[in-house]
Amino acid sequence: MRIYTHPACLRHQPGTGHPECPARLSVIIEALKASCPELTWFEAPEATRGALRRVHADALVARVLDSEIEDALRLDADTVMSPGSPEAALRAAGAGVAAVDWVMSPSDDRNRHAFCVVRPPGHHATADTAMGFCLFNSIAVAAAHALAEHELARVAVIDFDVHHGNGTQAIFADEPRALYLSSHQSPLYPNTGARSENRNGHIVNAPLPPRSGSKLFRDVWSQLLLPALRDFRPELLLISAGFDAHRLDPLADLELENEDYRWLSAELATIAERDAQGRVVSMLEGGYSLAALGPCCVAHVRGLTGR
Repeated sequence: MRIYTHPACLRHQPGTGHPECPARLSVIIEALKASCPELTWFEAPEATRGALRRVHADALVARVLDSEIEDALRLDADTVMSPGSPEAALRAAGAGVAAVDWVMSPSDDRNRHAFCVVRPPGHHATADTAMGFCLFNSIAVAAAHALAEHELARVAVIDFDVHHGNGTQAIFADEPRALYLSSHQSPLYPNTGARSENRNGHIVNAPLPPRSGSKLFRDVWSQLLLPALRDFRPELLLISAGFDAHRLDPLADLELENEDYRWLSAELATIAERDAQGRVVSMLEGGYSLAALGPCCVAHVRGLTGR
């Protein structure tokens, strides 16, 4: 399994006390290196502007990449850029593109998994708006790259972050080649992702009430979301891997355990093996408990790899 990351992702500084802090990445990298020595590590390249423009308006690309930032640039109440943010955003999106190219390359290995340990997160960013800690929608950039450059007919985006990926859903709302599946706490920011938003079988939301816990989480995946994924028969699985549904997370209270992430990741790997030649690209989204993030990511990797 490959891990894509880059030191530039540590230089995105939203400000003192902001939950989306560089330490998030540090604890994940430390935990993975200690617990999973078999992983191979690669530096994430920068995404091209052309790759970004497949899903983002020119104005947003220019706002993120070309703004003069002396200290901080606030894009909304929660989304702040520092001088290091443009490169971090390029590396985060570039990691997804590079990982897609690798898993799609010819190989006898039927289990080609990549985990992009990058920040800022992405799934709230819409075509024209940075929001919710997110600058570019990296998972959408990766999915659009797979559709355009690898000419896939069916790409699935699986989102288990505690917050609904409103940006990803909006970007692919009219793209039947992209399946979007999400479990998320509701009510909770960004207050989207109701079941009424489900569309034509390729947008499937499973909102969960606070304190749902492991059983209800596993039930909605087993009974609704995983069957939809199997019916779609994806050629590539992309995962918005947010770990803020964990019971220790300070921004939500869905109350999941480490083992829930291992379980779901293993289920996704099984579907990828059956339908997608084992091709999985996972990208870090949320998760704001520094105590939980490392063990959650180790559980995620072990679920995907079967170790």
